[in-house]
Amino acid sequence: MAERDRLLRKGRYPHLLVMTATPIPRTLGLTVYGDLDVSVLDELPGGRRPIRTHVRTRDALPKVWAFVRRELEQGRQAYLVYPRVEEAESEDLKAVTRELESVRRALSPHAVGVVHGRMSPEETAAVMSGFREGRVGALMATSVVEVGLDVPQATVMVIENAERFGLAQLHQLRGRIGRGAMESHCILLAGPGATPEGLERLRVVAGCADGFALAEEDLRLRGPGDLMGRDQSGVPRLRFGDLRRDRRLVELARERVWRHPGIGAVMKTLVGG
Repeated sequence: MAERDRLLRKGRYPHLLVMTATPIPRTLGLTVYGDLDVSVLDELPGGRRPIRTHVRTRDALPKVWAFVRRELEQGRQAYLVYPRVEEAESEDLKAVTRELESVRRALSPHAVGVVHGRMSPEETAAVMSGFREGRVGALMATSVVEVGLDVPQATVMVIENAERFGLAQLHQLRGRIGRGAMESHCILLAGPGATPEGLERLRVVAGCADGFALAEEDLRLRGPGDLMGRDQSGVPRLRFGDLRRDRRLVELARERVWRHPGIGAVMKTLVGG
């Protein structure tokens, strides 16, 4: 928000285009971006197929690795996503460095690369180059892979401890596969500590490919966080209203502001309307 305000103060109200690949709830969008015209791209590019999403518990892990090996044998590639880089606070929570040797044995003889936020830019670039060029079959990573990667041969994503991720983040991660014409599979592995509520959240992701619907459900479950700060979950201490329940009220307030003869004219002038 602060960066956007600085841009808008340059010159005489320059035009501003804000782009995001991450769906945010409509209610939150109306609040934060209520002074902008919004365009939504909600269709798959031509030639792509829907991603099949599966929820599995950890006792199915041998079958999951067998499936990943079959995909690798056909020249395809896989993302393996973990919630932690190093030792976690419990044995139930998987970490990249702790699982590396086990995964390499499970997927042998296929090459397994590792990427996480504690690596140097040079190390990360070398591994990613190998993955893009097909020399690395499976890429173990934290959520750093959720944006900016386009590898059409990647048809499988396995997410360990998937219940630890938000719905919108799971959808964003899932978007790394299915970028070619081949059928793709996202496997959400629930940890042994997953609650019935956590498993139900994963089933919601498996049954929905609409990122905006998932974002609204994520808003309902986790709260919107701090609109002007850094917290991405929790319920803000608003004096009136609740962004999780009062969507119609937010829409009505925005409509009334724009229709107001004084305020509306000023807003339209500011955004070039």
